[in-house]
Amino acid sequence: MNPPTDRDELVELLSRYADIADMKEYDKLPGLVFTDPLTLDFSSVADIPPMTTPLARYVEILRGSFAPFAATHHAITGHVITVDGDTATIHAHVRAEHWVPRELAGTGPDRWLVVGFYDNEAVRTPDGWRLNRVKLTATHQENTHLSSAALAAQQAH
Repeated sequence: MNPPTDRDELVELLSRYADIADMKEYDKLPGLVFTDPLTLDFSSVADIPPMTTPLARYVEILRGSFAPFAATHHAITGHVITVDGDTATIHAHVRAEHWVPRELAGTGPDRWLVVGFYDNEAVRTPDGWRLNRVKLTATHQENTHLSSAALAAQQAH
């Protein structure tokens, strides 16, 4: 078997990124995926501005954001990757599904769907490629009232 190329490693990096939420693996995977600190922009799906944050803080944000969901599935495809020395840009399509427990959904829908694109940046480190910037641009959503932010607001009232 041939050694992996930068492209192979970067596609695998995004697969590991999806696994953090889908497998609820917040201990080992974040350190294999992200730099510390990292810059995030999820403003297209949540009412929060882009931010640069320490990795430990982001891991806690992830835990809280995905806690309400019984299951999630993030399919990241169509990778367009440009490598320039020790930096890379990755544009990819995403379809992210988030199911809430039936007791939270009641008689309504139980799935929040987000479709869009990731435009991420990665850097080569001594330990391999790591994402240092993640930007999600949602182009379509269904049942946004089931997003973790909306559910948290409901539970607070």
